[in-house]
Amino acid sequence: MYVKNIWVSAQKGRIMLRVGMLTSGGDCQALNAAMRGVAKSLFSQCKNVEIYGFIDGYRGLIKGEYKLMKNDDFSGILNKGGTILGSSRMPFKYMGVPLEDGSDKVERMIKTYKKINLDCLVVLGGNGSHKTANLLMNNGLNVLTLPKTIDNDLAETEISFGFQSAVDIATNAIDCIHTTAASHSRVFIIELMGHKTGWLTLHAGIAGGADIILIPEIPYSIDSIAKAIARRTESGKRFTIIAAAEGAISDEEARLTKKELKQRRKIENYPSAAYRIGAQIEEKTGQEVRVTVPGHVQRGGAPVAYDRVLATRLGVKAAQLILNKEYGYMVGIKNNKIDKIPLSDVAGKTKMVDVDDELVQQARQLGICLGN
Repeated sequence: MYVKNIWVSAQKGRIMLRVGMLTSGGDCQALNAAMRGVAKSLFSQCKNVEIYGFIDGYRGLIKGEYKLMKNDDFSGILNKGGTILGSSRMPFKYMGVPLEDGSDKVERMIKTYKKINLDCLVVLGGNGSHKTANLLMNNGLNVLTLPKTIDNDLAETEISFGFQSAVDIATNAIDCIHTTAASHSRVFIIELMGHKTGWLTLHAGIAGGADIILIPEIPYSIDSIAKAIARRTESGKRFTIIAAAEGAISDEEARLTKKELKQRRKIENYPSAAYRIGAQIEEKTGQEVRVTVPGHVQRGGAPVAYDRVLATRLGVKAAQLILNKEYGYMVGIKNNKIDKIPLSDVAGKTKMVDVDDELVQQARQLGICLGN
């Protein structure tokens, strides 16, 4: 029988708490640590709990592909990168597009949720994942979310797990370029991830001692970059290191409409932002340019200690909310403390770098050129 959506075992006569869990979107470090935090906290505080892991994110919820997970499944994964459940991208803008058989994606997810008689669904994801989670919440499901992204661009939380691990990897990439740069009179560009924001590039650029940092929030002037390179050359520096975000854009391009910019990108046909910027620098200065793109390396490997602790704390807080039957929240960091944030305040919003942010100003005071 069912009592308030909580399963009561006919054989044992005990209330059973059922929790679903999925990881959605791009993977990152500490996803496993976060799931472990949720699971171990629930298993230690609740005698009758079942945790169902959905395979490959929302796709598993849609297709009804899941597995019942035991306590042992969460052992030995604290320092493991990636996600033991697998992940996939299910863009929010396509959620309203029917499946091949004509069925509705949201209806299929709700059906799976009810079939297992879940009390709550825990979603570990980034921006798009939170929009879908909010959609499910608005359709009557009990949902909690955890902020995962190396981009650190989720609204209402000071930091997301995975970010610090990616910063460390990106910083190491810049460090490695420094040693080879010292042997050559060249301009070196390291293109870093971050989607539409510059958090990762700003932090890694400062930590790695980059001479020029280019982020989407501050459109660059190629003239300003050329002048910064010239100043270094005149002061006797043999090389210049540029940390460029994958979403870096020039001041001229920033004035274009999305359609115009998309058309220009097609005509230019550069592999990525760093190659486009490199070509502009070579044309403007005549200097030799080399490009390095660490790419998905930034999302891989074991999480650093900071992310392991952060993800664990977020997971424990999520478990507490589940046991208190408090749903509809993202667990994040507010004023350096673990807090619950209404999911509706997060979904559909992107946390951009404030051009007047203290860290931006400190970078300028260090003499770092930010492209403008």
